[in-house]
Amino acid sequence: MELAKTVLAFVITGLLMILLIPVGCLVVLFNFAGLWKPAAFVMYKIAQGWARCIIGFIGCPMIVSGREHIPPEGGFCFVSNHVGIFDIVLALGYAGRPFGFIAKKELLLIPGLNMYIPVLGGLFIDRKQPRKALATINRGVENIKRGGGMLIFPEGTRSRGRGLGDFHPGSLKLATQSGAVIVPVAITGSYEVFEKRYRAHAAPVSISFLPPIHPEELPPGDRKQILSARVHDSIARELERLSRS
Repeated sequence: MELAKTVLAFVITGLLMILLIPVGCLVVLFNFAGLWKPAAFVMYKIAQGWARCIIGFIGCPMIVSGREHIPPEGGFCFVSNHVGIFDIVLALGYAGRPFGFIAKKELLLIPGLNMYIPVLGGLFIDRKQPRKALATINRGVENIKRGGGMLIFPEGTRSRGRGLGDFHPGSLKLATQSGAVIVPVAITGSYEVFEKRYRAHAAPVSISFLPPIHPEELPPGDRKQILSARVHDSIARELERLSRS
């Protein structure tokens, strides 16, 4: 059954990518015309529908909390722990607002993803080329300043169920340089959905959107260190609470 679900989930995703190519092309044209907000909204709603369909099809028991903490307008940053590749699916399904994310440049080689990640507002980063990486970060900052959203995984790699890791130095640059409202996000269970067995498994999952943090309200001297510690502590406390429930 799990193998059949896995195959069907990939087939559904592949067919949807193919069918939506014309829509993706229109969205790219809208972006060039300066109509990025309606374009982002349309693509997000499509991605949200796909994500919820996949979650429901696999049969994952789902707990969502704290959506009232997501700002209804203006630029923002989700800062989340990174459990597994299914994290993006959970965020797309339940964030309620369009957002992009920083993806490693190797994903440019994967047909479909190399088109839809940018259409959703995502950016590809080459960490081996510091100048190119900085340019990517700057584009993300501009996206936020014009009212968009970005998702950050400051651990830099997936934890695969091993708990919250340390944040990489400079991992919150998108948030600090844009001055955006930060919404910490705590995710549990996503590693068990696919990566643990490399088959779709109806594991219980949860995503918690935590009270927002406003960087401008922090002391200017040690703002970066305080911000990183505060976001890390917020996520850690929620993960601890979820582990006890």
